[in-house]
Amino acid sequence: MRRFHVTTFGCQMNVHDSERIKGMLEAAGMGEAPSGEEADVLVFNTCTIREKADDRLVQHLHNAKNRKATDPDLQIIVAGCWAESTRDAIFRDFPWVDAAVGPGRIGALKQVLESTDPAARGAFGSFDDFAADLPKRRERHFQAWLQLSMGCNSVCSYCIVPSVRGRERSRHPREVLAEARALAADGVTEVMLLGQNVNSYGRDLPPDERCTFAEMLRAVDAIDGISRIRFMSPHPKDMRGDVIAAMAESPAVCNQLHLPLQSGSSRVLKRMRRTYDSERFLDLVGRLREAMPDISLTTDVIVGFPGETEEDFQETLRVYDEASFDHAFTFIYSPRNGTEAAGFEDQIPDDVKHERLERLVELVQTHAARRNAALVGTVQEVLSEGPSRTDPAVCRGKTRGNKTALFTPAVPAGTTVSMVVEETTSQTLRGRVESAVPA
Repeated sequence: MRRFHVTTFGCQMNVHDSERIKGMLEAAGMGEAPSGEEADVLVFNTCTIREKADDRLVQHLHNAKNRKATDPDLQIIVAGCWAESTRDAIFRDFPWVDAAVGPGRIGALKQVLESTDPAARGAFGSFDDFAADLPKRRERHFQAWLQLSMGCNSVCSYCIVPSVRGRERSRHPREVLAEARALAADGVTEVMLLGQNVNSYGRDLPPDERCTFAEMLRAVDAIDGISRIRFMSPHPKDMRGDVIAAMAESPAVCNQLHLPLQSGSSRVLKRMRRTYDSERFLDLVGRLREAMPDISLTTDVIVGFPGETEEDFQETLRVYDEASFDHAFTFIYSPRNGTEAAGFEDQIPDDVKHERLERLVELVQTHAARRNAALVGTVQEVLSEGPSRTDPAVCRGKTRGNKTALFTPAVPAGTTVSMVVEETTSQTLRGRVESAVPA
């Protein structure tokens, strides 16, 4: 039996797509290898949002080239957003790659892999088929991705997603809910609703078939067996009152939200084409906390966007401080070919970017440590994901607020426990199990 190994870069949508890639390869009669070194087929499911992801991928491809020099039967496949953005240049610059598919064409993977025609090694440019319709192989039996839409209609000046994943297209609610019910029947208790902008879900559907994102949240919440609902990623401009109400009133929807800020400077936000300013963002944070006082809020922040002054950066620190996020993913701006911002002349020097990032990370860690410390003595519901990476006697899981929790005694993956928080760091909660509900 030939064996495959999939390496995934980037966002949750790529993780979802990788499950489908694995499902297709298993359906084709292959097995999964525990590492790339033991695989006959290497798949790199790629991201092109950040320059660092590109650099890591290129290193992986050169390592694969070295392996192929001694094992000519090794097959190398590049999938995902980077494949779509580079297209035929992949085979020019990396001639040892056997096949490539864009994120809208992963269903063609088996076809291009088996093709003997060198001109048919790539499949790009179509965004008509949902990856959710393909075979899948879930990593955990109790958790699942649930794709609502693909593509994006936003025009953020720094982002390449619309050009590599196409315009937004919503799955029919009947298909989404049928998959959700099937997942629940298969023992899934936690679902992650996925879209490049989930809260604009349904707006492109015909009027007689339309379902808003708020209505979808309530519909999935009503499915027996699903006890946790999360979603990624919302755009602040579309985070409306009906969605906030649905979150607050739906028992299964977790008290957690990832709400990308990107910058605290209204001037920079305008150049980013984010269509909100800092005060509107802070007002949204206030409305979320009023509706759900215990909500855990995380965010994304980009530092060093073209033209960002020290005053602009100070505004980012001010807004972050006022919003008091539980945590943040922080990024140094890197220009992406094909985006408007890549052509801006006022690019920021690298040393300035790194110095600002250090100051931002210090603030992020301060707030994260303080907000976690406030949970000492509370009881948190934690869904076990199995043994921790460093100690099999300690379990690792996630609270409903999506905080990483370490606890004893160990319980099987999929078990829900009530954990008393005894100590914290900026990254984790640690405690003991008070009671447990088996999976």
